Amino acid sequence: MKQFLKKTFAAGLIVLLFIGLIKHDLISYLLMQARGQLNVLWNARTIDAVLTDETVDAELKTKIEFVREVKLFAEKELGLKSDGLYTTIYDQNGKDILWNLSASKPYVLESVEWYFPIVGSVSYKGFFDLERAKSEEQLLKKEGYDTRIRPVNAWSTLGWFSDPILSKNLERSKGSIAELFIHEITHANIFIKDSLTFNENLASFIGEQGAKLFMANKHGIENMVYSKYIESEFDVQKFIKHCLLGVKELDSLYSGFSSEMLNTEKNQAKKTYLKDWVQRLDSISFSDDSIYHGRFQKKLPNNAFFMTFERYDSKKEDFKFQLESQFRGDLKKFIEFYKMED
Repeated sequence: MKQFLKKTFAAGLIVLLFIGLIKHDLISYLLMQARGQLNVLWNARTIDAVLTDETVDAELKTKIEFVREVKLFAEKELGLKSDGLYTTIYDQNGKDILWNLSASKPYVLESVEWYFPIVGSVSYKGFFDLERAKSEEQLLKKEGYDTRIRPVNAWSTLGWFSDPILSKNLERSKGSIAELFIHEITHANIFIKDSLTFNENLASFIGEQGAKLFMANKHGIENMVYSKYIESEFDVQKFIKHCLLGVKELDSLYSGFSSEMLNTEKNQAKKTYLKDWVQRLDSISFSDDSIYHGRFQKKLPNNAFFMTFERYDSKKEDFKFQLESQFRGDLKKFIEFYKMED
């Protein structure tokens, strides 16, 4: 395994050096990403080794076995192949190891995009180095962009490497774990270059629908575990709906800005709207209000925040309609259709 990684890393370096002759900033960034990715792959332990280690907590072993069940379900019931994926686990020691930076124009909902080999144009950048992410964020802020940095504890290498389980992911609830891994396995099966919003929306939709099927299959719809997952998922969808409403309302607000308006006037109108949006969020009833109410008490959301929901959730209603009307609710056939389109 390690010998394979060395050869792969060496081949990658040759490619990166070639690209570096063209663009220095890109090679520097890609080398940083390669080092971070290699560190995770190199220091991950095999699942078999962890499961036979008597010093490892029994609860962790149970969560690992749960991921195995999710993988098996995804393959047999959904047709999502996961050969070679999640056969190792990387211990984060309770710390975040990767962060995403995204940015948007201040008075129009338009994300900054970066171009990378293989994946094409994307509207966020990943960093294994938080300080480097903050430095780049400051450059974007100086140019007037709205920015957002958020920790990421899952990513897909699109089947190029054996993606490991990251330990913080196992701190989630069972339904959330199932949703996350089905989402990431979807990326390894279906990926369309230069179509980030489509890819993320599709993976999010399949992750959510697949997790519901898995939880119902494993626990039964009358079981409390299933009921609590559906309840929390209902809260999530309420929040997403309000965020997508924010996208629509902000777009309408910005469309009304005239070319004669000063930036100070635009800022004030934007701030007034965002305060109202937050107040409306805090008035929505959730099964667990503590998760959603008061979360913007210290800092208002910005365009980069709202564009995240455009990226991951804006097309899911269309997918839902297609699933029901074209495939009569058969998620496996729905997935087969998009695997053929890939």
